[in-house]
Amino acid sequence: MNFLTSQLLIQEEIEALIKTLNKENTLWEDGKKTAGSHASIVKNNLQLNRESEISKKLSHLIKRKILSSSLIKSFALPKIIHGIMFTKSLNNMRYGRHIDNPFMSSGRADLSFTIFLNDKSTYDGGELIIEEMNSEKEFKLNAGEIIIYPSTYLHSVKEIKNGERLVCVGWIESYVKSIEEREYLFDLDAGAKGLLAKNGRSDELDLIFKSYSNLLRLLGN
Repeated sequence: MNFLTSQLLIQEEIEALIKTLNKENTLWEDGKKTAGSHASIVKNNLQLNRESEISKKLSHLIKRKILSSSLIKSFALPKIIHGIMFTKSLNNMRYGRHIDNPFMSSGRADLSFTIFLNDKSTYDGGELIIEEMNSEKEFKLNAGEIIIYPSTYLHSVKEIKNGERLVCVGWIESYVKSIEEREYLFDLDAGAKGLLAKNGRSDELDLIFKSYSNLLRLLGN
């Protein structure tokens, strides 16, 4: 499974985030400032100044929420969560087809994530398009939902036709670089936990958890 979507934020957290972000009108700047040389050509959005105290405070909240999710930790095996920023897209803004930088000053980008913050019914357009080998998928999630996907994929954001799209984006450096190896470990972990919940502990299940732990030790970096 190359994509993971999950509800990350509860309603009270969403409302507090949006209220805070809407008060910070002077801290929004051109998104091109943090884009790579190629991405800056196709990037047209606004982002909250990452050096501002409010950005750092909200980024800490996002990191804490991600690390508190057992599902996300099993899927992504996060070593470093980095580069978090809050972005806003208004009418006619979009982010054209691009690939994320593999290395940033804050860490390696193995996985990218987008957290949708405002109600999807309040804006037209703004779908996240992720390209696989022979297909592409569109994502426009409910408020507070996160999507995590490999940073190796080309992706884009459709033009906003009406309204405002507010999201949080960032990257994960994983303990395991390989997409395939992360998938094997995720399936093994999910299967073992499912058996534990259904049947309880057993000697056989201990062997599965042992194999998972030792595979993670072998494949991790």
